[in-house]
Amino acid sequence: MRVFRFVDIVQLMHVRIVIAAILGWLCISNSFAQSNTPKYSNEFLAIGVNARALGMASAFTAVANDVSAGYWNPSGLTQLACKYDVSLMHAQYFAGIANYDYLGFATKIDSVSSLGFSVIRFGIDDIPDTRFLYDANGALNYDNIQFFSASDYAFLFSYARKINALGSIDVGGNAKIIYRHAGNFATAWGYGLDLSLSKSIKKLNLALMLRDITGTYNAWSHNTELVADIYTQTGNVIPENSIEITLPRAILGVSYQFDILTKFGLLLALDLETTFDGKRNTLIKSSTASMDPKFGIEASYLSMFFLRFGAGQFQEIENFDRSTSTVYQPNFGVGVKLNNFNIDYALTDIGDQAETPYSHVISLKLGFDDKK
Repeated sequence: MRVFRFVDIVQLMHVRIVIAAILGWLCISNSFAQSNTPKYSNEFLAIGVNARALGMASAFTAVANDVSAGYWNPSGLTQLACKYDVSLMHAQYFAGIANYDYLGFATKIDSVSSLGFSVIRFGIDDIPDTRFLYDANGALNYDNIQFFSASDYAFLFSYARKINALGSIDVGGNAKIIYRHAGNFATAWGYGLDLSLSKSIKKLNLALMLRDITGTYNAWSHNTELVADIYTQTGNVIPENSIEITLPRAILGVSYQFDILTKFGLLLALDLETTFDGKRNTLIKSSTASMDPKFGIEASYLSMFFLRFGAGQFQEIENFDRSTSTVYQPNFGVGVKLNNFNIDYALTDIGDQAETPYSHVISLKLGFDDKK
């Protein structure tokens, strides 16, 4: 008869909590799918962080094992190579119109658990406010033009723990706070939860990421007095305060590491991302759910130099002759690792390769330990 130690009982309690959360997530996602919620809510959180991951077309759920796991798969934080991990990323989209920035920090608490914190900002700055372009006399006055920013912020607080009671499964979660604003015209505060599981079997990694498991709520507050006159004159609907709900999504990831001779390595990764906000233009779709596969490859030399490729966002488009064709988002990346310092670059395209300008993404990562 097996005698359970107190730590085993605690770990089993963690497992029960995780199972209950997954069952609750399934019920909630089904009920949300029947309600009238906006499609693509908080979509800035689906762009991704870390040039290494973006170079692999975001097929990173089963790969993330550093500070960026706080975004991709918080259970991967148990695999930190150093006690402290810090990362920075900057990218520009739509030919420099939009800026996307990321800061992440993670640390080991002990041999089985870790904490992380991430900040993400997606914003468009220097937007002209032309409400007062014409003065009281009806004359055009460019000096009256003011500028404002429309920005989205996300703050992620991550926790991960290794549970040995059921064959060493890593469990992690995020508590996240969302802040969005459009100048002084409107602001929104939101909150949500993520849950993830990871399992390693030698060189095979499996992971499940459940985003927004309870739905992420955004409460919008509009300063209608700033736009009421203009909207009335132009026939626009004056906005009202409202609640916006981001529906849950599930991401199943798998990766495998091949060692070729003693100097070369090859990492293959696949993510299956499923959304529950109705039919999307994805490779696999239905009236209630859509699935978007993503593929990534990373070739390495001496575990120092890296070359990456990826493909994702497969979409079907209609041509001028009414025929259809499938397009996808190609990605490319390179990286260098010197001891515990990484610098990575990715060339990515958030639309289809024919119409949207490519974006350059650069990220830095540093890991370090306490001085002995």
